[in-house]
Amino acid sequence: MSKAAFVAIIGRPSAGKSTMVNKICGEKVSIVSAVPQTTRDAIRGILTREQGQLVFVDTPGRHKSEKKFNIKLSEISAKAVEDSDLILYVLDATRAPGPEEIEIAGLLAARQERAIAAVNKIDDKNADTARAREFISQYLQGLRCCEVSAKTGEGVEPLLEALYAMAPEGEAFYDAEYYTDQEVDFRIAEIIREKAINRLREEIPHALRVEIADTQFDANAENGRGKLWVRAFIVVERESQKGIVVGKGGLMIRAIRLAALKELDRIFDWKIELDIRVKSNNK
Repeated sequence: MSKAAFVAIIGRPSAGKSTMVNKICGEKVSIVSAVPQTTRDAIRGILTREQGQLVFVDTPGRHKSEKKFNIKLSEISAKAVEDSDLILYVLDATRAPGPEEIEIAGLLAARQERAIAAVNKIDDKNADTARAREFISQYLQGLRCCEVSAKTGEGVEPLLEALYAMAPEGEAFYDAEYYTDQEVDFRIAEIIREKAINRLREEIPHALRVEIADTQFDANAENGRGKLWVRAFIVVERESQKGIVVGKGGLMIRAIRLAALKELDRIFDWKIELDIRVKSNNK
């Protein structure tokens, strides 16, 4: 009988959860940035093998804060943990465990039988795996632990074998060709947001989002390849931030557009044409 399971990925911000999903699925599923809490939704990545199907749910990093934004992200993470069959707890071996780790340990304490820990970033010279294992032994004694590098893939295969062994028997949730269930508009918006955040993180770290205003598909364009035209808005909080996103002579928004197009060309079979504009929340 084939295995099938939803696997919630949980961890503190910037632990490498999104990089892990992308490495496991072999495709760009979650956007990646050095800015903490880049992931704002529960993103699904799908791995189908002979053993069965694992659906990884990438969740926002859990950050201990009373801000409404952080509380909302934590609620998304907690719901994914509650709804999933298995839990993959990703720890950053380069950082000492903090309050977030203790909070996560409390969330997992009664769910250890369906959880596994991945001590990540073992490829980094600052990694301290012994410290991470000591934390697990103290707060989650008995929790199975693997050492991995989501960046290089080291240790990922043994981790997957362990997850398949833990997964219940069942039929696949998705057809084998799927590696994510994200809608096209959402994927395009996320790629644009990634490129914007990575270029504007010093000026506008978390103050932007992306809206897809309009799309038009021509199946007969580009020698039958198909063309998707997209108008998107980068939305900032204040009018004064619009000029930062546009940049001098439009250089910044042009760089964001070209970087997004390059990424989207690898993801989709169609030719993508992007019209990216900027507006503020109060407009």
